[in-house]
Amino acid sequence: MTLETVATPLAAEPHHDGSGLYVSNLEPQIGDVVRVRLRVPESWRATRVRVRVRPDGEPSYVEANRLGTVAGVAWWESSVTVENPVHPYRFRLALDDGSVRWLNAQGLHRLDPRDADDFRLVAGNPPPAWSAPAVLYQVFPDRFARSAQADARELPEWAEPADWSDPVDGDRRHTAVQFYGGDLAGVEQRLDHIQQLGATLLYLTPVFPARSNHRYDALSFDHVDPLLGGDEALVSLVEAAHARGLKVIGDLTTNHCGDAHEWFRAAYGNPGAPESEFFLWLDDAQTSYVSWLGVPSLPKFNWASTELRRRFIEGPDSVVGRYLQAPFSLDGWRVDVANMTGRYREHDLNGEVRQIIRRTMTEVNPDTLLLGEFTADAATDFTGDAWHGAMTYANFTRPIWNWLRTPGSGAGGGLAMIVGETQDWDGADAVASHREFAAGFPWRVRTRTMNALGTHDIPRFVNDARPGTEPVAVGLAMTLPGIPAIWQGDEFGLTGVDGEDSRTPLPWEELDAASDRIALYRRLARLRAEHPALADGGLRWLHASAELIAFARESVDEVLVVVAARSATTADLGLGVTGLLLAEGDVTVAEGVITTGGAAFAVWSRGPADAPDWSV
Repeated sequence: MTLETVATPLAAEPHHDGSGLYVSNLEPQIGDVVRVRLRVPESWRATRVRVRVRPDGEPSYVEANRLGTVAGVAWWESSVTVENPVHPYRFRLALDDGSVRWLNAQGLHRLDPRDADDFRLVAGNPPPAWSAPAVLYQVFPDRFARSAQADARELPEWAEPADWSDPVDGDRRHTAVQFYGGDLAGVEQRLDHIQQLGATLLYLTPVFPARSNHRYDALSFDHVDPLLGGDEALVSLVEAAHARGLKVIGDLTTNHCGDAHEWFRAAYGNPGAPESEFFLWLDDAQTSYVSWLGVPSLPKFNWASTELRRRFIEGPDSVVGRYLQAPFSLDGWRVDVANMTGRYREHDLNGEVRQIIRRTMTEVNPDTLLLGEFTADAATDFTGDAWHGAMTYANFTRPIWNWLRTPGSGAGGGLAMIVGETQDWDGADAVASHREFAAGFPWRVRTRTMNALGTHDIPRFVNDARPGTEPVAVGLAMTLPGIPAIWQGDEFGLTGVDGEDSRTPLPWEELDAASDRIALYRRLARLRAEHPALADGGLRWLHASAELIAFARESVDEVLVVVAARSATTADLGLGVTGLLLAEGDVTVAEGVITTGGAAFAVWSRGPADAPDWSV
């Protein structure tokens, strides 16, 4: 075992992020003056700091003042006027040797960086406060739990019934119609389990009637699928969840519907129908049409239609608005295929659609959350103008999988459907990739973006994980900025080689056998709940080497040091750590040197931040 070192210790770099330790107002309005601060270790010998801003797209500079030195760190502050809904800025540091360094959301640069990675202040559209400390639990209703009421329901012609213990059928001719009969009453009966895991936010994949078990091919948005228990079952579930302090968000397909949808059936082959304008037709007879990735059962919406907007997304009587109101009272939406919505060839109405959705939500209930699915680099759409956060794989899922997978494991391509094959990365690679993709998000979008090890669309993490690294991965999901997401069954240790195989019905009879893994999730979720710095504190990287990564989550009240290792190693963090809060695996520390006996995850508290008070 050798001591791992890095050429430039991350802990010694100048730092800024969009958290409350560095920004005086996290929810500004246009015209507000916001104070932004920069942390510069004395060893950098900065002689001047300026903030480069771009009001109305034109670069200009604002001088920063040196506030003083705290614990060997100089703090600089500048006052920035928010002049646009998304107001970018970055720092220019002049050093005493005549050189210059730039700091933006991606990190430190010697050469001029791109504007795309600037820090950003966002005016308006704040996310709900309850979403900051949230832990999300994702439910796929057909496979979560089945109530006794399900036995009395008559199945539609498309459904191929399966016993709860049957394996998922891998034959693509049957996979989408294999029907286990999980329902919303089953979810309500298992709310104890979800709550005891430490989850505070329940995300339901679609509940509208369809002709598949996944229900992303909706045939109506007017009511909840009777196979799930209908409207009454959703109302009952949400009421029961709210009584426990849990929030509930639904799932909407704004890119497409099913070819059995009442709107599509009215328009198909009927050019005179009012619904004709809802879709993208390829012939005058309206029998050939654009669909999602060429799948004919999923016709694509045409968002140039004013009437489609009125029915689906605009105003309190729309689909978006109706289910946020009583009696349903959902707390928000996750939007499926958000990246493709409103986009076709030369037409791009994505920005209009997402902003209308959020405007409707704000009108009905501003205390709601809007998440959008964007499987690759989501930065261009997630500027804070509508989406509060992303369901994406680029900035968390893929880097963590690549670092913690068993080298050369064949199923690494299990992420292939969404983001390409996984690779064998070291810790420095994982951190660099995370920083690259996360830099494109404004800070408050970053803190509401899902940290998902798995979802219903990709393989299970444990399939390819190195031995002993599951606590490391779950720990990182709970402690990096973002909303940690638990995909149903991860707490049981379920496996799956692709998205379909990962949708195994939950084996409730194995609850006791899964008690150790469930206890792990509880410990880590409790740590997040008890330490607000993990919800809204800043992120400062301390170390990134092949086998170990470390970072600090910092708020005014508390600084937490987080260490994650995939094997036995030793690393010098360059700062002392005391006050151990949690250790998963063999971890010791002496004078800032961390030693692990194998895969390990640990968190220490260092007390309040060494930073000037905002009253200064």
